[in-house]
Amino acid sequence: MPNIRRTQRLGLIGMVLIAVAFAGLQLTAVTGRASPDTKNYLSYALSLSGDSREEAGRRAIAYSCASGQHASLSPVPWTNRKTVGESEESCLRRLNDSVAYWTRHGNTEGMTAPFANQRFMAIFEARPGYPLFLVPFVAVFGMTWGLWLAGLVVALAGSVCVLLTLRAAGASRRAGLAGQALFLALPTGTVAMNPLSDGLSLALGTAVVLGCVLLLRDRPRTGAAFVAGGLVLMFLVRYSQALLLAAALAGVLVLRSGWLRLKQRQFTPVLRAAGLCAGLTVGIYAGAHLLGWPMGEDSAQDLLTHHYQRPDLPNPWPEFFVQEGVFWSAWLRRQAASPVLPVLLALSAWALLRRRSVVLPIALAAGAAGLLNQAGHPNLGQLYGFRLIVFLWLLPALAIPLLLDRPAREPSPVPAQPEEVGSGQRDGRVGVAQQSREGT
Repeated sequence: MPNIRRTQRLGLIGMVLIAVAFAGLQLTAVTGRASPDTKNYLSYALSLSGDSREEAGRRAIAYSCASGQHASLSPVPWTNRKTVGESEESCLRRLNDSVAYWTRHGNTEGMTAPFANQRFMAIFEARPGYPLFLVPFVAVFGMTWGLWLAGLVVALAGSVCVLLTLRAAGASRRAGLAGQALFLALPTGTVAMNPLSDGLSLALGTAVVLGCVLLLRDRPRTGAAFVAGGLVLMFLVRYSQALLLAAALAGVLVLRSGWLRLKQRQFTPVLRAAGLCAGLTVGIYAGAHLLGWPMGEDSAQDLLTHHYQRPDLPNPWPEFFVQEGVFWSAWLRRQAASPVLPVLLALSAWALLRRRSVVLPIALAAGAAGLLNQAGHPNLGQLYGFRLIVFLWLLPALAIPLLLDRPAREPSPVPAQPEEVGSGQRDGRVGVAQQSREGT
């Protein structure tokens, strides 16, 4: 018992030290993270806080135009809050003139200020979860520190979920801490800190991943609560990403259950998790449709008409798929020139081949959700960014730490037995009964 308590204390100390180190590094760039979309979410949050739509827009514009004035010397990704060479006064004038223009042209309703036409702003109206999350931070700490603290909470929450996911899958303490550190060091940490809905969606996605691992480790109530709760909250934050994550998890888990059945291993928990994710996929799609939120064709028209500033295409899909080809060929060239992600994916593939863990198929599903999300937005402007494809970076954050543990022993060829899943170092006293409880 004293050894167990000592191990728990060491794990907690390690987790806190990683979090404190990350927070300290983020203090070097409290501002300079805003993107053009930040003002949309901020104005929505200010409206929820009680400001009029006009006042919320004015304050969001002031933040957007001033937020980069004291940025760190090292550039932070996604800091294009102003056009190149534009002064703060010119930025204020341009955005205020734009608000006045779109107000005159019919954008007079909604929680977000009229920074663009009403059809484009409807995209942000359909993401109330992130502005609602920002309200207490902005109300208590103001816009600058409130947005920074909200990002820090999101990033640390996502990293802790990664740590808990690995530990729940049977990985060692050091593997769990490595996963936490990787999440914060990779673009997942950068995206989580940015004042956009992508970070909160990512953090909730890690909670869903944790829930799936718990489901497969025969903890159905807790696991189902994490999966359902995480996807419901993701629906309010960024429903398209929630839909893709739920669908990817359902598809991968169905394939996994089929493979386990062929191998005469226990597949019921996997199939149960697949059914839950499939049901939530249908619910998310139906909910977005019933609420009249923008769907797939709206996204294609948004891309091809430059945010609905040109007439809609009668059939956008042929040109959309042309854009897909252009984007992915450019993306592959980019990866070849800067092969950080390919190297990490190669290490992840090595972990897939050398380790047996419930977390690996779930990590694959998360990565697939990231690829699908990027495929839905083949915009060359996103070529150097990470936010749309960020779920793909969860794969190395969850898979590579497993390489720190010894490979699991090959299971004995006994039919219909749960396969060994924990890739962590196990105490010899665990025994056969404990391995049975570990499920698929």
